[in-house]
Amino acid sequence: MSALSFVNAWLVDPEAGTIRAGGLRVEDGCIAGLLPKGEGDGGGSGRVIDCAGRHLAPGIVDLGVKVCEPGERHKESYRSVGLAAAAGGVTTIVTRPDTLPAIDNPETLEFVTRRAREATPVNVAPMAALTKGRAGREMTEIGFLMDAGAVAFTDCDRVVTDTKVLSRALSYARALGALVVAHPQDPGLSVGSVATSGKFASLRGLPAVSPMAERMALDRDVALIEMTGARYHFDQITTARALPALERAKRNGLDVTAGTSIHHLTLNALDIADYRTFFKLKPPLRDEDDRLAVAEAVASGLIDVISSMHTPQDEESKRLPFEEAASGAVGLETFLPAAMRLHHAGLIELPALWRAMSLNPARRLGLPGGRMAPGAPADLVLFDPDAPFVLDRATLRSKSRNTPFDGARMQGRVLGTWVAGARVYEAN
Repeated sequence: MSALSFVNAWLVDPEAGTIRAGGLRVEDGCIAGLLPKGEGDGGGSGRVIDCAGRHLAPGIVDLGVKVCEPGERHKESYRSVGLAAAAGGVTTIVTRPDTLPAIDNPETLEFVTRRAREATPVNVAPMAALTKGRAGREMTEIGFLMDAGAVAFTDCDRVVTDTKVLSRALSYARALGALVVAHPQDPGLSVGSVATSGKFASLRGLPAVSPMAERMALDRDVALIEMTGARYHFDQITTARALPALERAKRNGLDVTAGTSIHHLTLNALDIADYRTFFKLKPPLRDEDDRLAVAEAVASGLIDVISSMHTPQDEESKRLPFEEAASGAVGLETFLPAAMRLHHAGLIELPALWRAMSLNPARRLGLPGGRMAPGAPADLVLFDPDAPFVLDRATLRSKSRNTPFDGARMQGRVLGTWVAGARVYEAN
């Protein structure tokens, strides 16, 4: 692979927590060294890319992407998700096992791994189901699935309600050093709900769930983590009421991390006022006070990870009454410009954003990306944080285009994406 130099850039370094002028040199798919401001290509050969004062950062590591192979390829394939990820500056997608059938055995995992390798220009790290069929009754063969390449285990939004089954699975995962990813939501309280409880939901006549459903589920799981010593990641913390319990768990030394979705950081419960089903998510959008509290938790490091929670749904699933429509939104291509809303609002600085979007998920999963240091893989995104545009969902590369940002004024454009030093996306 030929050498490559990036010059005249603003380097976003989430590990050092800095933004500085300069460049970097890439050799053999890895970062070979950083270049001071004003220096050319570092005296080496190969192609030179003038970044023209734009920002260069580690590629995004997106934890919790749904690819609908096998079973629902018409919603999203590995080819379409790879193109969408590259266009969004996402260089690694960590895929969910909530497919048809679920990824709960080594044969299915090997199939999707092969499909990803054949069709996807970005890195793919697959998760596998924690219980067979995600039914919550019998745990999967965690050891065999790890040997086949699973980086974590999750039943996604199907909460394991049998405490004995979950405790056994956590004990087994602990013995193997496996990471368990869980959805903190009490299913008894949240079943059938489409909004967060309060005056607004009542006025709209929508079945709602209390924010305490998230807190209650988190409290139960923290007790099981304390009992088993398992490595645990909460996929979406979206309410202020859950944050004190999360802080206590970390302070007590439990091996716990937490994430949230970019949609819950940039939208709130009032956005469902017109019953637009593109705003129907799981968990439902929260009040503005919750959104601000969660953004502050990301900025402080209490919440470790921001994900797109990319969930494709076809037109037939969304063009239904609000209560009957499928939950979820695509997010790969809108991830970076949505994150720029937090930056421009002064809520989260760029290094902290990239710590949550790239460095922390890579570290938690044992992946090599997320760093701007010699020896790190040259998985990079070049972007302009200030470039304005109006999003047209018809231009998205995902097969499904169920985005809540359709028609929204946004800032932040991806100009180029590189995986191991090879360009996988170039803006027009």
